[in-house]
Amino acid sequence: MSRAVSKIAYRPVGILLGMAAGVAAGAVFRQVWKLTAGDGEAPDAIDEDRGWGEILAAAALQGAIFAVVRAAVDRGGAIGVRRFTGRWPD
Repeated sequence: MSRAVSKIAYRPVGILLGMAAGVAAGAVFRQVWKLTAGDGEAPDAIDEDRGWGEILAAAALQGAIFAVVRAAVDRGGAIGVRRFTGRWPD
């Protein structure tokens, strides 16, 4: 398969995987937050009752989890496209 076909084949896969990664990362973050903070809900940036440290820690944790989940999902998708098309997506 040509490089263009491989790239086109990965686009819809990448979009779907990106949405799935966002949902999965959100679920993982909520579970990790419950375990680490002992609180059911992560703080929102405009939550007046939460301090800077708690809000920034939650944001950093959420960003790290999202990045790891997204990288794992993207990598898995690229491997799947290579298996299907014979080429690594660009």
